[in-house]
Parts: sequence; C-alpha cells; structure tokens
Amino acid sequence: MLAGLAGHGLRLDEAELVVGTSAGSVVGAQVRSGTPVTQLYEAQLRPPREEVPARLGTGVLLRWAWAGGRGRDAARARARIGAMALSARTPSEQSRRAVIAARLPSSDWPAARLLVTAVDAASGEFVVFDADSGASLVDAVGASCAVPGVWPPVTIGDRRFVDGGVRSPVNADLAAGCERVVVLAPTRAAVGPMPRLSAQVTALRAAGARVAVVSPDRAARTAIGRNVLDPARRAASARAGFAQADTVAAEVAGVWR
Repeated sequence: MLAGLAGHGLRLDEAELVVGTSAGSVVGAQVRSGTPVTQLYEAQLRPPREEVPARLGTGVLLRWAWAGGRGRDAARARARIGAMALSARTPSEQSRRAVIAARLPSSDWPAARLLVTAVDAASGEFVVFDADSGASLVDAVGASCAVPGVWPPVTIGDRRFVDGGVRSPVNADLAAGCERVVVLAPTRAAVGPMPRLSAQVTALRAAGARVAVVSPDRAARTAIGRNVLDPARRAASARAGFAQADTVAAEVAGVWR
C-alpha cells in the first residue's frame, strides 16, 4: 500500500510520526530505516525463507475472546490474555527474535519519530516504546508482534510483553495532536473493552485532525486469506495492497495534501 501510494506522489513514509502495532511495528521500523518503500515492497515478493509458518486458528481466537471479552476493565481483560500467552507452548524467545531481526533493515532506532506498541503480559498495562524507552528496536518490535498463544512473550528488563494489538489493532489515538492522519488498518476487529477504531478516529477528528482510514478491499482480504500469519500469503497480499492504492489514492490525497 505504501509503495502504491508513493507512485501517486503520496509519501507516507515521510510522516512526522509513525505508529506501529503488531505487524505494523515491523512496517514502521522498515520505512523509518530509510530504505525506499519500492525496495521494501519488492522484498515482500520474494520467498519468505527466514519465516516460520504459524497459524492464528479459531481455537486461539476463541481463547482471546473468552479471556478478553469478559467485563469492562480493559487492563484486566488484557492481563487475562497475557496470562494465556504466558502459559502457552510456543517457540523459544531466541528463535523468534532471530526472525524479527531478519525483517528489519537496521537494529537501531531511527532518528525520525517511531512509536511501537505492546502490552505488559502480567499487568495488562499498555506500553509505548520509542527511542528513549531503553528497549532495543528488535525487542520492541518483537514484543509488539508477540501474538498471544502463538509466539512467546518478549522479555524486556524484568517484564514480559505481548502484542500491542491486544489493546487495539491500530492504536490510532496515539496520533493525537497531529493535523493529518492516515490510518492503514489491516483489521478493524475489536473484542470486549478494546477501544474501537471508529471511536479513535472520531476523537482525532473532534480535535481538528483530518483523517483517512484504509482497510483491505475484497481482493486484498482474499489474498491475505483466513490465516493472517501465513508467510506464504505475503507476496499475493503485497500485490493486492499495491493495486488497491490506485482506488484509495484520491481519498488519501485529500488528507495528506
């Protein structure tokens, strides 16, 4: 999507602020590395040799819904999901960290502002990592991508963290104060007391921001498939996002320009 929009003169990679959640944290770190988005796009078309196949199946999603959908206390709901993640059988942290490191063009935090989201697995606290947080970029991104029940929680200091999507798949509210916001949201799903994307966008607009939201169209959803963690779907998904950019460019330009 970013590469396709760049072809229309819309350089979202030059934004003053990039917020990355889960897989979005990988994308955020990649675009902030200074690597051209066209080069990053081309890399998505190659066979994903370093990746480990995984499945986000119905069983895991049901456990998420059971743990996170009860009650109105968002932090407690996140802590229940965190407890599930801590007790799950997963690959080792070391092996997963190697995969995350292989995705990033640089292991250093970029000079341009990048926020990476995660959740404390024990307390359910929502945490935002940046260049001043003391966490390495690889560990911060790994934490943001630590899908509960699939990948191991990531240890940073004396705490363990899980996917930032446990709080919100997008966390667009972290863009508060910005005048122009483009949200690339592969999913708008929300469970229990999760803040909804619609509410986050409404709040941004109420504060005076111009906001555009882009989600996968039908062709992109088909390319992604039912298992969003299947690396074999990467090339087709990338092509679908690139193609969809043609249909959303005018809407994005209305905000970005």
